Amino acid sequence: MTLPKLHIAVLMGGWSSERPVSLMSGNGVADALEAKGHRVTRIDMGRDVALRLAEAAPDVVFNALHGTPGEDGTVQGLMDLMGLTYTHSGLATSVIAIDKELTKQTLVPRGIPMPGGRMVASEELYLRDPLPRPYVLKPVNEGSSVGVAIVTAEGNYGHPISRDSIGPWQEFASLLAEPFIRGRELTTAVLGDRALLVTELRPKSGFYDFDAKYTDGMTEHVCPAQIPDEITEACKDIALRAHQLLGCRGTSRSDFRWDDEQGVEGLFLLEVNTQPGMTPLSLVPEQAKALGMDYGDLVEAIIADALACRNPRSASALAQGGA
Repeated sequence: MTLPKLHIAVLMGGWSSERPVSLMSGNGVADALEAKGHRVTRIDMGRDVALRLAEAAPDVVFNALHGTPGEDGTVQGLMDLMGLTYTHSGLATSVIAIDKELTKQTLVPRGIPMPGGRMVASEELYLRDPLPRPYVLKPVNEGSSVGVAIVTAEGNYGHPISRDSIGPWQEFASLLAEPFIRGRELTTAVLGDRALLVTELRPKSGFYDFDAKYTDGMTEHVCPAQIPDEITEACKDIALRAHQLLGCRGTSRSDFRWDDEQGVEGLFLLEVNTQPGMTPLSLVPEQAKALGMDYGDLVEAIIADALACRNPRSASALAQGGA
């Protein structure tokens, strides 16, 4: 689809723990759209977001928010009520995908391999381990590896975890406990109805946490990943099926752990990100670039998908320069 010149509101910022990433994503998107000749209104989301959007009255909203309330269905529901066309996934998909437990309940019965585990009250951690060590604890509805802790036999959290140990149990009433999967960190982007590539993430130290994701030089990106063809195809197949089963729109990114001693049986989907980052270090733009699509074209492709999903007839008219 060739886009006409549009008025596009870029929604960014907000108040989640991922605000800095969202601002980087949003400003990058806005710069690219302006370079393409579009009229852009940048909106750093506050409590007056509905008024700001109504005043802007854009043709389409590019949702560059990360975390809650921009990625969990809240803002999507608001924009649905306002009759606005917006990028990325809709209300129902966002509600499910932001919640790691709901995502499992949706995908595992349909054949998507994901780690086992269970929800655990943080208070329980001070009494006993919920799983044999090593295991992973993570908030059920945070992204960018915010609040993730790996509990090992050699760790200094205590046996059981001490109330005084710094970790997500001090911030969240309940956490998702999963077995730790040794091996390698892989990720696959989906754009529209196509899985792009597989990237291997190699943190210089520790694991692929928030700092490793967004600090230049802390993680090596190997794109495409140097892995067996069967693992590449499995990642792409699982990512595309998860995207479709959850009802994702535009683009998503699926994160995996792969135990390379177990072959394809050691590959597990960890989560699906419905609004992946668009920063200079982000993985979706990197994979698109490796396939010959520059950043500006990627942004326009995401907008074109939003127009087509919301109202196919209107999208077709816009593409042809009509009303």
